Amino acid sequence: MKDSEIRAKLKEKYIDPTRRPRERYAGIEVEMPILNLDKKPVDFEIVHGIERDFSGHFGFVPEARDDEGNVYLTVDPKTGDSLSFDCSYNNLELSLGKVSDLNDAQRRFFMYYDFLQEKLGAHHYTLTGMGVNPYRYYNHNVPIPNGRYRMLFHHLHSYPKYTRVPMHFHPYPAYGTFSSASQVQLDVNEDELLTVLRAFSRVEPVKALLFSNSVLLGEMEQLVCARDMFWENSTHGINPHNVGMYEVDFYSEEELLDYIESTSIYCVERGSRYINFEPVPILQYLREKEICGEYYDTEKEEYKEIRFAPEIGDLKYLRTFKFEDLTYRGTIEFRSCCCQPIRDVMCVAAFHFGLQQKLSELDRLLEEDTVLFHHGYTASELRKLFVRGEMPPFVDPGALHDLVKQILDLARAGLTERALNEERMLDPLYERWERRTNPAVEMLRSIRNGHTLEDVIRMYA
Repeated sequence: MKDSEIRAKLKEKYIDPTRRPRERYAGIEVEMPILNLDKKPVDFEIVHGIERDFSGHFGFVPEARDDEGNVYLTVDPKTGDSLSFDCSYNNLELSLGKVSDLNDAQRRFFMYYDFLQEKLGAHHYTLTGMGVNPYRYYNHNVPIPNGRYRMLFHHLHSYPKYTRVPMHFHPYPAYGTFSSASQVQLDVNEDELLTVLRAFSRVEPVKALLFSNSVLLGEMEQLVCARDMFWENSTHGINPHNVGMYEVDFYSEEELLDYIESTSIYCVERGSRYINFEPVPILQYLREKEICGEYYDTEKEEYKEIRFAPEIGDLKYLRTFKFEDLTYRGTIEFRSCCCQPIRDVMCVAAFHFGLQQKLSELDRLLEEDTVLFHHGYTASELRKLFVRGEMPPFVDPGALHDLVKQILDLARAGLTERALNEERMLDPLYERWERRTNPAVEMLRSIRNGHTLEDVIRMYA
């Protein structure tokens, strides 16, 4: 296949959807760990029973089942809201179909959450707003038994074979079973696409200060946002263009497409088989006549080698995990925030939605900023320092405090213009700004001050 044909298909997948005229919507996804408060493994049969109760009560329709017949995705056909399990039955996700009013999203989320908490509480279980499951040691950290998650689990556990890759792999390949995120997708138009990627990438160090909430308790407690490490130092990060932040600014759609062509594909489907293979940049992949991969033989319960020919249709399996991820829906998915304490659950969506309303002002503020930028550090390098609780010596803490306030004020102004009273959802972020803290720091501080982990679990629930 000619490179020009591949470029045309990538443009069709990623750029063309941003050209469609549409209103401004948000899609909100909140993953939450399920905890057995008896400090025993989560019983998946209890989880399946609660899913059935939930679907029956709210009129959700099962849409996807695992190999054993259990539902892992159930959807409201009217709103598009869904309950699913991400990677594992230890991790529950509530996704809200596209909304134009964050108040409506908040109402629906808490309606679902309260129902789930009542059902889980009857078994001495709970959901909580933490980015790493604090009871991960007790759980069966196994994937959902289906082709996709089995493949993903196998791919992440294959890191020991990459002995010639010049990178450090962390020892947590099952992280998908015990880490939880808060993600938001926002519609983006073609004329603002490059500005969104540039401006929001520069916001990432500030987001580390405000939203960090994933701590590996008892191990690397200085790392307040372990999510970054989980993705970047796993097999997903073998090609750094698939994860983390963009290290370049884009000045044209062609440059953005160049970047997308450099991202890697690592799995496809052929028939009912999920096949995974060593990550290979998509342009190179589609030039190959044959690829060698592995698939799971469900009858013999073992992995087998398979050779197959790449096809242009395999572009649908090209998926990256960038902090700002352009999707085939014409949206940007913001992926860098941990699950937040439940009382603050809408602050992630409100922050991004508000700043998008003030995009040009945000872009100008960060282009001209000298508190963080123009000192020899990229936004990516700054975020890596901040999630470790470190700060380069050139940063004036008082000036940084003022910069964070300016960014929050822009988000509030953007939401205030919408006249829906959504700006109140930023109040938790102003409280964090005033105290120069975030949920991870607060958790560690509470435990040092004599609160038990169970106290924190309840507070964050």
